[in-house]
Amino acid sequence: MRLLHADGQTVHVAYCTNVHPGEDLETIIGQLDRFALPVRHHLGADLLGLGLWLSAPVARGLADDPRETDRLRAALDARGLEVVTLNGFPYRGFQDKVVKHRVYHPDWTEPARLAYTTDLIEVLARLLPDDAARGSISTLPLGWRHPWFGDRQVLATEQLDRLADHLHTQRERTGREIRVGLEPEPGCVIETTTDLVERMEGRDEDVLGTCLDLCHLAVGFEDAAVAVPRLTSAGRRIVKAQVSAALHVEHPGDDATRDALAAFDEKRFLHQTRSPGHQGEGGQLRARDDLGDALDGIRPLDPCPGGTEQPWRVHFHVPLGHAPEAPLAATTDDLRHSLDVLVGGEAALTDHLEVETYTWTVVPEAVRPSDDAALAVSIAGELAWLRDTLIDLGLKETA
Repeated sequence: MRLLHADGQTVHVAYCTNVHPGEDLETIIGQLDRFALPVRHHLGADLLGLGLWLSAPVARGLADDPRETDRLRAALDARGLEVVTLNGFPYRGFQDKVVKHRVYHPDWTEPARLAYTTDLIEVLARLLPDDAARGSISTLPLGWRHPWFGDRQVLATEQLDRLADHLHTQRERTGREIRVGLEPEPGCVIETTTDLVERMEGRDEDVLGTCLDLCHLAVGFEDAAVAVPRLTSAGRRIVKAQVSAALHVEHPGDDATRDALAAFDEKRFLHQTRSPGHQGEGGQLRARDDLGDALDGIRPLDPCPGGTEQPWRVHFHVPLGHAPEAPLAATTDDLRHSLDVLVGGEAALTDHLEVETYTWTVVPEAVRPSDDAALAVSIAGELAWLRDTLIDLGLKETA
C-alpha cells in the first residue's frame, strides 16, 4: 500500500511478517497465499507492502542463490505484493514457545549478527521494486544492556563500521540504496533516542539511521515532538517507523487493574514495564524487565511510592485500532501524535511505515484470531486503521 505525501514523497505502508512462524523459504512463500493475499483482498488494495522477516538460515540461502531470491520476488509480484523493508531484529525462532531475551542474540558484538545483516542487504537489493527510492532494514539496538562493558561497545562499533562499508559497496555495485536503522528498545544498550544519538556518535550518518518503534517510544514516555528532532538534528535519519501501540495502565495500584494486567503476562515475549520517576528520583523512569516482575516478581514495581500513583506503560504491541477492556488502555493517542510528527508536516520524515503487531498469538483470548482467515481479517483491519489515519493527516492513497 502506498500513499502520497504533500511533499511528493511516496510513503510505503507494510505489515511485518514476523507475526507468522516460518524458518524455510517454502513456508514463507506459502504464507503469501495463506495471509498476505487475503489481507490485500480484505483491504481492497491493488498493492500490499510486506515488512518481510527472514530467519538467518533463509537469508543465508537466498544470499547464496540469487535465483531463489528472484523466485521469491516473482511470487510477490504475481500476488500484488511488494517488499521495501526487512525486519532484521529477530535472528531466528521468533514465534517459538519461549523467546524472551533470546531475541537479542546474537548481538552486534558477534560476527553472526553482521553476517545476517549483510545477507539481508543482498536479498533486499534484489527484492526492491524497480520504482522504489530505497530499501530499509531494522536491527537490534546493539544488544541487551548487561553485560555491556567498554570492550563490547568497541566490538559493536567496529562491526557497524564494516556494515556501513558494505552498504556503500552494495550501492555502488547494484545502484540500489539501502539503509539500516537501529531500533531503540527498553532494556537494551540503546533504550531511548538519547542513547542512540550518544552511542552512534561518529558512525556513518548516510546509511546508519534509526528504526523508530512507536510502541517503544511510548513505553519510554518519549514525546515524538522532542525525540524526532533530537534524532534528525544529530544526523540520524528515520529509515523506517514501526507503527504500534503500547499498553497503558493509569492506576496500577488498583486490584481490578492488576487482575486485568495478568492476562498480558505471557511466557513467549518480553514485556518491559516502565513508570515515570517520582520527586527525588531525578526524573528517571522506574523499570522492570518483564510485566511479571512488575506485578509480583522478586522486586515488584510499587505503584504508589510516597503515596503518589504513577501510570505504567508495558511493552505489549496492542493491535492498531483496538482498545483493551477497561481499566486498561492503549497509547493510541500518542501513536497518532507520533505519526503526525513523522508524516503530518510539510515534509515526510520517513517514507517506510510498518505495522508490527507480532503479538496476535498471545493477546487475550477474547480478541485472539481463531484461525488463519481471522488473522488475515485482523491484519487488514489494522492496515485500514493506519491508512485512514494517514489520510486524516493529509496523505493521499495512490495504490
